[in-house]
Amino acid sequence: MFFGYTIILGICCGEKEIENMDLLDQILPLVKKPARYAGGEWNAVCKNWGEVDLKVAFAFPDVYEVGMSHLGLQILYGIVNSRPDALMERVFAPWPDMAEKMREHEIPLFALESKRPLRDFDVVAFTLQYELSFSNILYMLDLAGIPLLSASRSEEYPLVIAGGPCAFNPEPIADFIDLFVIGEGEEVINELLDAVAGGKRDKLSRKELLRKAVEIQGVYVPSLYLVHYGEDGAFLRVEPADSSVPARVKKRVVKDFDQVSFPTSPVVPSTEVVHDRMMIEVLRGCTRGCRFCQAGMIYRPVREKERGTVLRQARELVRNTGYDELSLVSLSTSDYTPVQEVVKSLLDEHAAGGVSLSLPSLRADQFSVDLAKEVQRVRRSSLTFAPEAGTQRLRDVINKGVTEEDLLAAAGAAFREGWLAVKLYFMIGLPTETDEDLDGINRLAREVLSLGRKAGVPRGRLKVTVSVSSFVPKAHTAFQWEPQAPFEALKERQAYLSGKVRDRGLTLNYHDAGASFIEAVFARGDRRLGQVLSKAFELGCKFDGWTEYFNLEKWLEAFKSAGLDPAWYAYRSYGYDDALPWDHIDPGISKRYLAREHQRAMEGITTGDCRTGDCPGCGLCGALEIEPVLAGSERDV
Repeated sequence: MFFGYTIILGICCGEKEIENMDLLDQILPLVKKPARYAGGEWNAVCKNWGEVDLKVAFAFPDVYEVGMSHLGLQILYGIVNSRPDALMERVFAPWPDMAEKMREHEIPLFALESKRPLRDFDVVAFTLQYELSFSNILYMLDLAGIPLLSASRSEEYPLVIAGGPCAFNPEPIADFIDLFVIGEGEEVINELLDAVAGGKRDKLSRKELLRKAVEIQGVYVPSLYLVHYGEDGAFLRVEPADSSVPARVKKRVVKDFDQVSFPTSPVVPSTEVVHDRMMIEVLRGCTRGCRFCQAGMIYRPVREKERGTVLRQARELVRNTGYDELSLVSLSTSDYTPVQEVVKSLLDEHAAGGVSLSLPSLRADQFSVDLAKEVQRVRRSSLTFAPEAGTQRLRDVINKGVTEEDLLAAAGAAFREGWLAVKLYFMIGLPTETDEDLDGINRLAREVLSLGRKAGVPRGRLKVTVSVSSFVPKAHTAFQWEPQAPFEALKERQAYLSGKVRDRGLTLNYHDAGASFIEAVFARGDRRLGQVLSKAFELGCKFDGWTEYFNLEKWLEAFKSAGLDPAWYAYRSYGYDDALPWDHIDPGISKRYLAREHQRAMEGITTGDCRTGDCPGCGLCGALEIEPVLAGSERDV
């Protein structure tokens, strides 16, 4: 079957012969899922390297199946490849079996489209979706033969940049990244690439180019900032090296969500991936104000697409991909103003062709049986709700805005209408949590199970899955000052729930407490963690988000080697006046607002959604000169 791969590789490589092509053909049959490395997918863009000046590699620090499910990759891939002077190719973290073969045969990490080594590119752009992917950044740079430390890279190496949600606290990986993009990539990518292209044309040095790039709003260059610590080791501040560098880096925001580029001819994976379907982002941002949720803060304000835009993009996606499922994605799709009419219009137009629809983020307080039935007109799947906490007291603390009555009404209605399975998401270790809150998780799960039985769902087919994650304090949230619950306490709470949540039809899943501990350390960390990350990589840490590869003992050894205590980062309580390692990154949300929300949390007082009530005073509209944009008047479709 690999003759097909060889033909595809030949087509995509263009006129220049790629070194090690014969070796690659020999290796692919020997590794798991060779399609991860073959390229040549439908809608992949293979440009002639001799005809473009600027070469960019989008680097996703996880396997192909995860990275190809990331909508941000497809968005930036489309934008860059629409430029006549630039190309963007893709690269993912090779699974260890492939990496072993590459090292054995001295094949450097390469991009899928041209099979060119990463070090041949002008820019290597990493996306930072998850703190436990940080070790894979070093893993990929090492496989590519690119020096890990930014300070060690000479002019011959590509510019290594990074963006995404984890860039809102960039300090733990600042030593390895030349520049970070803070905010939404669509808004800044062309400005940044123009600067890089101009630097090439003017033959600027690496340092001169970084000096030029820092003038762009939303660009953070760690080497142009100094970090100060106290005698006791406490973080004091990050400050510019000189007055020409901004003291705070303000995020970039897309203002017109209907006009911004969106990929309607995305690359269609050649093997099954995590989210194997068409995706349309119907809105960006969320103002529900969950106090643990970083995405709800950093992606504000809410911007909705008009109905006509969604319907047009759906038509083009169906025509250009061949998928039979369309997902309307956002942080809270049931909040999308015209969701009912858009769902009906989409299914009226596409259901006859076998295209189904999914809404992956329904809220129990907005659950509509009519909407759910409409969505499942073509095929039925399980429903997922996220009450997050087991009691109303704790849901008020985290400002979840979902009541027990909402959840039970939604689950009961779903079972009566023929659904067989419901998934429930909870968190443990939340601030102020007690045993009563844990008991509430068990009680709610059993009540949902009971509703299924009362609705007549056959016992052998009824399924309620309870997924429990551990609270991780994140930068720029109301709980950024809160510590994580100690590792042993999380393990005890997991064991407590395991002993309680037991019944036919009930399934309990929970995240590794050790992995959540390391996630919290890097979520709250400062620049000193770079030496820990380097040591952990030396010890073999990689794919830390995967259970089979995460090794807590190696991480603890890396911390010991660096002379740092991970508990100091994860378990420390901050005061409102304490300096935070991410204070120089400006998400547009005021720190005063977050402190006020933290105080309200401790008092059990909820805060309303500014979409439907009074402005809570987060400060974003004034800081970024932008206001929420809701779908309104009809447009021609």
